[in-house]
This record gives sequence, structure tokens and C-alpha cells, in this order.
Amino acid sequence: MTKLTLTSHPFLLGFDQLERLVERTAKSGNEGYPPFNIEQVSENCYRITLAVAGFGREDLSITVEDRQLVVRGRQAEDIEDRVFLHRGIAGRQFQKSFVLADGVDVGEASMNNGLLHIDLERAVPETIIQKISIITK
Repeated sequence: MTKLTLTSHPFLLGFDQLERLVERTAKSGNEGYPPFNIEQVSENCYRITLAVAGFGREDLSITVEDRQLVVRGRQAEDIEDRVFLHRGIAGRQFQKSFVLADGVDVGEASMNNGLLHIDLERAVPETIIQKISIITK
């Protein structure tokens, strides 16, 4: 019996990368830290919000690498002169990845009250109708 994959369907021509994209997303290793929300702000705009309490702007980096939005956080270690009786606020480094569809662009990023907001916008492609002539041979 032949294994039927998503990309082997005859109506899905040129979607070979879709299966690789799904595999890459599954292997990205995103754990639950930091917690995040993804919301649809308008028809073509989205916002990713990450809870980054304790991180400053200089502790965070946002990059787009191969259609993947990557947010990294790393705090400077200044624990040597501090004595914690209880430490419940996570301050560990993290990397969170989000795969972006073609046509989705990253807008601005802002921080407010310990939340990092990253705005995304999907460009609306214009509809192109192409008429193909039939020639007689």
C-alpha cells in the first residue's frame, strides 16, 4: 500500500514545501515559556503578545530567519549580590519561534507592562486572471 501524503495529492501542485514547513514547525521545540497570545486585530493584522516580566528591551531580540519569527530572551546574571528567600519569577533564557506564511510581514514591536507585542500584517494579493490561448498544431 502506498502512503498518501499531503503533497502527493494531484491537485496540490507546487506545495512540496508545505510538508517540510509542518515538520519544521513540529520540531521547533517551543516550550510553554514564556506564555503568549496570538490575536487577530483586524482582517489582515495579527498581534503576538509574550509575557516577558523582568526582561528589558536590551535583554530581548526579535529576528526573522527563513520565514520564521524568532524571539530570544536572555537576562544578564546579576544574582551574585542578591539573596533570594523565594524565587518564583522565571528569568531563564528562552527562544520562541513562529512560522510565518508567505505574504505575512512583521511590523513594529513594543513593550508595555511586562508584555512584548509584535504586530504582523498579511499583504492582500491582488487577483490576477490570466487567459491562456489554445493553439492548434
